[in-house]
Amino acid sequence: MLRNREIQMLLFVMGLISVTALVAAAFISPVAIALVCVLSILLMGSSLLFTRWRYRELDKLSVYLREISNGNDSLDVRDNQEGELSILKNNIYKVTLMLSEHRSLLQRDKRQLTDAISDISHQLKTPLTSMTVMADLVSDPDLPPAKRTEFTHNIRIQLERIDWLVSSLLKLSKIDAKTVPFKKDRIPVNSLIEKALEPVMIPLDIKRQTVSIAGDADVSFVGDFNWTAEAIINILKNAVEHTHEGGAIAITFFENALFTEIIIADNGKGIPKEDLPYIFKRFYKGKNASEGSIGIGLAMAHSIVASQNGVIDVTSSSEKGTEFRIKFYKQVI
Repeated sequence: MLRNREIQMLLFVMGLISVTALVAAAFISPVAIALVCVLSILLMGSSLLFTRWRYRELDKLSVYLREISNGNDSLDVRDNQEGELSILKNNIYKVTLMLSEHRSLLQRDKRQLTDAISDISHQLKTPLTSMTVMADLVSDPDLPPAKRTEFTHNIRIQLERIDWLVSSLLKLSKIDAKTVPFKKDRIPVNSLIEKALEPVMIPLDIKRQTVSIAGDADVSFVGDFNWTAEAIINILKNAVEHTHEGGAIAITFFENALFTEIIIADNGKGIPKEDLPYIFKRFYKGKNASEGSIGIGLAMAHSIVASQNGVIDVTSSSEKGTEFRIKFYKQVI
C-alpha cells in the first residue's frame, strides 16, 4: 500500500504539516513538542487505517465488476449506508440491473430471431418443394397439354405466394426496426375504407358476401394513409376468408375526444377462445386457419397500428363471428 502514489502524497503532506507543527511547538515548551508528536502519529495512523479500509472496499468492487463482466449479475453490492462509497455501490448495482435487463432482452431477441428464421425457412420450403416437383413434371415431353397448363398455373401461384411472403417480411422488419417513416396526415376514414376494400372486392363477389359501411363522412384521424390501408386490408382478408358464402361483413367508424375507432365485424365461424391471445403473433395459425394461411397478415396489421399510437382489440365467439376494434388515439396537448 505504501508504494501507492496517493498514499505517498498523503504521508508527505501530513509529514510536512507535522514538521511545521513541531517547529512551532519548539518555541512553546517540551510538553507541546510531545503532544504534537503523539497527535501526528495518531493522525497519520488513523488516516492510513481509513485509507486501507477504503482500498479494501474498492478492491471488493473490482471483484464485483469482474463477476458482472463474467455474466454473474446476481450479486448485490448495496450496503444502504451514507457516504460517497455507498452511493457508488448503489449506482453500480443500478447499472448491474440495467445490464441484466439488457442481456435478457438480447437473449429474447436472439431466440425470436432464431424462431423467425426457422418459421421463414418452413414457409418457403413448402412452396419451393411443390414448385420443384411440378417443374420436373412440366419438363416431361409426354405430359398432356392440360396438365402442363395446370402445373404452370400452380407454379405461378406458388411464386406469388413467395413474393407476398418476402414482401410482408421485409415490411415487418422495417416496422420492427423503426425505420418506416410513418406520415402524419389527416386521413378521412371513409376514403381509407374505400381504398382497403378494393383488393378484396373479387373474393367478396366470389363468395357472395355483403359489406355494409356506417359512419360520418367527417370522421378522421392523423396517420399514414397507405400503411393504415395495408393494415385494414389484412383484417378484411381475414374476415372474408373466415366468413361463409353469403355472409356479411359490417364496417363502422366514429370518433370522440380521445380516439377514432374503426370496427370490422363478420358473422363467420369465429376464432376459438384458446387462439385469441395469439392471433397477432407472427406465423401463428389457429385451428380454423385455411390450408394456405401463413399467419402473418394480422401480425402486420397489429404492428402498423401500434406504430401509429393505436391499438387493436378482438372479440369472437364460435359460429357467431369476429369483431376487430381499431383505435387511433389523439395527441394530448
